[in-house]
Amino acid sequence: MRAGHAAAILLFCSGAAEPTHRYALGPGSDVSAKVGFFGLASKTATFPRMSGSIALQPGRLDTINLDVTLDATALKAGDSVTQKRLMGKDFFDVARYPTIAFSGRRMVMSGPLTATVDGQITARGVTRPTRLDVTFDQPPSRATGRDPVGFTARTVIDRRDFGMTAYSFIVGKKVAITIKAQMVPT
Repeated sequence: MRAGHAAAILLFCSGAAEPTHRYALGPGSDVSAKVGFFGLASKTATFPRMSGSIALQPGRLDTINLDVTLDATALKAGDSVTQKRLMGKDFFDVARYPTIAFSGRRMVMSGPLTATVDGQITARGVTRPTRLDVTFDQPPSRATGRDPVGFTARTVIDRRDFGMTAYSFIVGKKVAITIKAQMVPT
């Protein structure tokens, strides 16, 4: 085999030619957390200030670099009493822990537009593994790096895993988190 052919085969097998597309969290992105209240209703908090990035290779979607950081000090709730409690020591304790973060490094496509992303969520200084169920607005395998990529991700966590144990008879244990993201090319 000639040296030129061997180099071409090595380049092809190594995946070195695969482009990595990088995106930043853009305007219109939203994160909400919904928890049961008295077993009859629910309360929702939103996080209007956040930052994040995603790096993906359309031909190697099993690896991903997804990072989202929420500004917990900007948390919004439906009423001032709930908002104050959520920001206080019993829940997010934003004076000590001003951010919440998710970091994902492994993605498994379950369809052209659907996937799971395994990663970690950090809140109140506690980091736990979690899995996001993701739906893309267009197939990530066709990403060009020139157009925005939108997705919705959902997960459910147990608030007690992060030291949020207050009001256990009033506030549900499970928290449904929804991320609606618009990622713009960088």
